[in-house]
Amino acid sequence: MDVLQYDVVILGSGLAGLRAAVEAARTRTDIRIALVSKVQVMRSHSVCAEGGTGAALRPEEGDSPLLHAWDTVKGSDFLADQDAVFRFVEMMPQEILQLEHWGIPWSRRPDGRINQRPFGGHSFPRAVFASDKTGFFEMQTLYDTLLQYEHVDIFNEWFVFKLLIRDGRFQGVVAWELATGKLYAIHARAGIIATGGAGRLYAFTTFSHIVTGDGIAMAYREGLPLKDMEFMQFHPTGIVPSGILVTEGARGEGGYLLNSKGERFMDRYAPERMELAPRDVVSRAEMTEILEGRGFKGPNGLDYVHLDLRHLGADRINERLGLVREVSIKFAGVDPIEAPIPVRPVQHYTMGGIHVDIDGKVPSVEGLWAAGEAACVSIHGANRLGSNSTAECLVWGRITGELAARFAASTKHDTLDQEALKKAQAYLQSMLDRKGNESPYAIKHELQRTMDRFVGVFRTGDELEEAVRIIRELRKRYENIRVVDTSRVYNQDLQTAIETGFLLDLGLVVAEGALRRTESRGAHARRDYPERDDENWLKHTLATWTPEGPEFSYIPVTITYWKPVERKY
Repeated sequence: MDVLQYDVVILGSGLAGLRAAVEAARTRTDIRIALVSKVQVMRSHSVCAEGGTGAALRPEEGDSPLLHAWDTVKGSDFLADQDAVFRFVEMMPQEILQLEHWGIPWSRRPDGRINQRPFGGHSFPRAVFASDKTGFFEMQTLYDTLLQYEHVDIFNEWFVFKLLIRDGRFQGVVAWELATGKLYAIHARAGIIATGGAGRLYAFTTFSHIVTGDGIAMAYREGLPLKDMEFMQFHPTGIVPSGILVTEGARGEGGYLLNSKGERFMDRYAPERMELAPRDVVSRAEMTEILEGRGFKGPNGLDYVHLDLRHLGADRINERLGLVREVSIKFAGVDPIEAPIPVRPVQHYTMGGIHVDIDGKVPSVEGLWAAGEAACVSIHGANRLGSNSTAECLVWGRITGELAARFAASTKHDTLDQEALKKAQAYLQSMLDRKGNESPYAIKHELQRTMDRFVGVFRTGDELEEAVRIIRELRKRYENIRVVDTSRVYNQDLQTAIETGFLLDLGLVVAEGALRRTESRGAHARRDYPERDDENWLKHTLATWTPEGPEFSYIPVTITYWKPVERKY
């Protein structure tokens, strides 16, 4: 196995990874930085972010970082760490202006100033947007900026499957170059995990097939705690039957949600905010309408409601929601200028992730940080507000990039653990050598079916117990898988097998954590425990790996400003 020497290695090339790489490169020009992605950089899932990025830019019109913080904490159902939220909202306006200076084509007001649109749960229109392709333009801007720095090397289509940590210190990673089949150790003084969430735990999801929780699972297997993984966000408007996202910007621009009776039903659930209530509220409202018989019959049990944009008119739809129109025509056969779009709640975001401190630092490992959806700082708590995810990627990309660069510049390389390299090589070979009778594809499909069915918008103890039972059984079956393709070059069988193992580990953490949390808070809605229970459950869940499954513990929520109150919209 060849060894490559770097000072900082960044895993993942989405918004958080690119922002971290740019900041590390700006901070120190005397270090070497490796950015490693299992896809070509601009294929990272962040390009799919559509609606906007939240920032309080208009104090003269009534917005403020304090108001942004309150909306975020309330939206989180008071599980967010308030010190982290305040840091986030104070830094975000600088990030919007920084992207402006780097050349992003923000959408504009008639007077030429940066435009903003309303988003659910926000009490002010603060979602800065670039038509409905915000993530794509943010990614393109950061990628173009990063190419200016010669001390950054980008590794496209390198699949990292092992973190190297020895005696509480980060040493690097082991990566498989998909195009050649070769294995490499990337020896580094500092690392940043920015590999995104675990959306492909579910079949009906907005996420690309690449989003398999790799970085989170690798950290978990190294004994690093995962925080609040039971909180999975379901976005109210996934196109039926594909699950492709219709941005919240569609409702921000004035779209209506209608049931089969033609009613704007949100007045029953959130009369003040209507369609612009937080995502957990709107998703539960939609599912209630569907379960009570006021939805439309859909394929494969995917009953739905309507998202109606027709009253916005063709000009506004084409200007502000062009991508929404394109994907609706292509994947639902519906032109939103002429007819409503069939939508239902769809898995969209992992609120939990690797447990980190306010700097994105992994507390138990020297030289290791995490940023973006892979990390749990926590600013989203039990429910993320729309437009806060791309914003989080920018803020903690910047923070972790700077800190990792400074750390690497002041630290010496230690001796690489050769035994760990041998184990990583043996692990990959053992996967290729497996000759069992189980298909990793079938196991992955069954896992996703289980999560869709039992760990969705509404949950019960009985359903979660069944999910845990099935996932544990799938983990046993996984030990007997067969990898048909035994080559090393672009071996999708092998990659899928490894990713399925990651997802099985994370699925068990999600389901068992949800079973243990006997309350309803944010996106975690228990029919058998319908009330929020601050006395017993105002705390973060930590899950730590053991051979038998996750071991759970709990830590307090950081409350610096607002005590929990009843959450109404």
